[in-house]
Amino acid sequence: MGRKTAGKRSGAKAQTKSSWILVLIAVLKLLKAILLIAVGIGAIRFLHRDLAAAAAHWVEVLRVDPDNRYVHRILEKIFRVTPKELKALSVGTFLYASLFLTEGIGLLMRKRWAEWFTIITTALLLPLEGYELAAHVTVTRIVVLIVNTLIVAYLVARVRARV
Repeated sequence: MGRKTAGKRSGAKAQTKSSWILVLIAVLKLLKAILLIAVGIGAIRFLHRDLAAAAAHWVEVLRVDPDNRYVHRILEKIFRVTPKELKALSVGTFLYASLFLTEGIGLLMRKRWAEWFTIITTALLLPLEGYELAAHVTVTRIVVLIVNTLIVAYLVARVRARV
C-alpha cells in the first residue's frame, strides 16, 4: 500500500510541475497579447496625428541624440509611415493579439484544444522565425526562437503523454 501512495505523490508532483509550466506559457501568451493590444491602440491613436511631430517631441523629452545612427534610422522609418500602414498595423496587431488571447485563456483553463492550437500556431511560425534569424542575427531573435521551440516541444510531449 505504501508503494501506491508514493506513486500517487510523485504523480501529483509531476502534475503540479506540469501545471506550473502550462500556466507560465499561458501568462507569456497573455503578456504578448497585452503588448500587441497596446501597439494596436497606439497605431490607432497616431492615425489622425502628425507622427513626425510626435516622434520629434519624444526625442526631445527623452533627450535622445537625433544624430545617433540608431535613433536616426528609427526616425527615418517613422517619418515614412503612411495612414494606410498604420491601419494595417493596428488590424494585424489586434488579430495577432486575439490569437494569443485565445491560446493564453485556453491554456489557463487547461483545455486540450488550447494545447493543440498553441502547438499548431507556434510551430507554424518557427520557420519564419528561423528565416528572420538567418537574415539578421540578434539576441532577441535567438531567444524567441528557442523559447517558442521549447514551448512546442513541451506541449507536444504533454499531449503525447496523454495518448
